Amino acid sequence: MFDITALGEILIDFTPSGTNGMGMPLYAQNPGGAPANVLAQSALLGSRTAFIGKVGQDGFGTFLRSVMERSGIDTRALVTSEEVHTTLAFVQLDACGDRSFSFYRNPGADILLRESEVDYDLIRQSHIFHFGSLSLTDEPARSATVAAVHAARESGCLISYDPNYRPPLWPSQDAARTAMLKLLPLADILKLSEEELTLLTGEASLATGTAALAVQGPALILISLAERGAYFRRGALCGLVPAFQVDTVDTTGAGDAFLGAILHRLRHKTLEEIRRLGEDELREIVRFGNAAGGLPPAAKGAIPAMPTLERILSLQG
Repeated sequence: MFDITALGEILIDFTPSGTNGMGMPLYAQNPGGAPANVLAQSALLGSRTAFIGKVGQDGFGTFLRSVMERSGIDTRALVTSEEVHTTLAFVQLDACGDRSFSFYRNPGADILLRESEVDYDLIRQSHIFHFGSLSLTDEPARSATVAAVHAARESGCLISYDPNYRPPLWPSQDAARTAMLKLLPLADILKLSEEELTLLTGEASLATGTAALAVQGPALILISLAERGAYFRRGALCGLVPAFQVDTVDTTGAGDAFLGAILHRLRHKTLEEIRRLGEDELREIVRFGNAAGGLPPAAKGAIPAMPTLERILSLQG
């Protein structure tokens, strides 16, 4: 059994890395992609993880496979495209460390994952199945993702979903909202940002917005709020868990570290046990996620920056 299997994008994040002698910006090649980042954090904490996705038959694809394997992520279901190259993203950071993305993905290997290439046996061997919305932007990956989610549901997996809205990858907000909401009723664990909550519900209120989403199916809803912490809803139980006060340099992968840490803590729980989580235990789990997502990165980029258990526990005190 695998604790967590994720399907979606694995790509190269080119992140700012100073300037050369002529003052021109330099970029470092870092492994990234939200589903892979989530697995990297969970694996670092001790979860048994596996990834389903597609890379190009190029040096970037070889690099990403080796990074995942070194991170403890099973790559048996990572397939290779001979048609197009591995997807690339360039990350821009503002003065506060917040990032924006420029994607080179029209097409990129991740969106060419076909339904027939999904390892359904691997899904059936997993306790938690995690996916995001970037694999819903284009065919054939959209159909592959839908098929995988339905297979996970039929297999009795806990389903974790991160809409992870990236405006440049969608033709419009309406198209993104429609695609994201379609699979929402199948999710047991839902993680969003404030922006994504408003996009999906039209609500700015955390309480009202999460209540509207909860009636559609998710047992546990998590809203990451950056320096404010995180908001949770489990049925009628909801509340804010404050963030830890740290200096932020680069927020790339922070939300993925948050979710990866929480999924690690939930990896042995059934859906019914999650539905019965008491407030004290739930707040402690979210606090653990806040520590993982709030720690200053140990390195540039996403996967290399994931914190160890020792760093998380040290921040928690």
